[in-house]
Amino acid sequence: MTEPGAEPWLVVIDMQVVFAESGSPWATPGYAAIEPTVQRLVEHFGERVVFTRYVAPEHPTGAWVPYFELWPFALVPPDDRLYDLMPAFSGEARTVVTATTFGKWGDELASILGPDPTMVLVGVSTDCCVISTALAAADAGVAVRVVADGCAGLSEADHDRALAAMSLYGPLIEVVTSDQVLSRP
Repeated sequence: MTEPGAEPWLVVIDMQVVFAESGSPWATPGYAAIEPTVQRLVEHFGERVVFTRYVAPEHPTGAWVPYFELWPFALVPPDDRLYDLMPAFSGEARTVVTATTFGKWGDELASILGPDPTMVLVGVSTDCCVISTALAAADAGVAVRVVADGCAGLSEADHDRALAAMSLYGPLIEVVTSDQVLSRP
C-alpha cells in the first residue's frame, strides 16, 4: 500500500482495564498476549501515537438502552478505574481520544492525524472496536493498516473473522504483522 500522506500514526484501541482484567465481564482473552507487541509499536511510533478509550454514555439512548440492560456494570462515570488505560499505557503525555461509541474514527481523531493520514491500528477487540474504527476510517478515505498480531478478539475465531472481513476492504485496509510495520522506514 502506498503511503498517502505524512508519516503514519499508531492508533491504540481501548487498551483499558475493562478489557484487560480477567474478572471483567468484557475481558478480552488475548489481551495479555498482545500487550508486549503493542508496547513495541508504541515505542517505535514515538509521539505519533493516539490512544482511545471506550466509556459508557451517561444516559444511554436508542439501542444502547437494551445493550446496557445486559451490561449494567459498565454504567460508571468516564473517570472510573474500569475505563483507565492499563498501566503500561497510562503515561502522562499520552494523546487520548475518549468516545461513547465502539468506532473511534470521527472529527477528533481526524483532526489529530491530519490530512491524508495512514492509520496503523492495534488493540481490542478486533471484532468490535477495532473493526468499527477501521471501517469508518476507510470509508472516509483513510489508509488503514490493521496489525493482526497487535489485536485480540473475544476468541481466536472472532479475531480471524474480523481480520478476514477487514481484508475485503483492500486496498483501503491492509492486514499486516508487527514485523512488517517495524521493518518499514
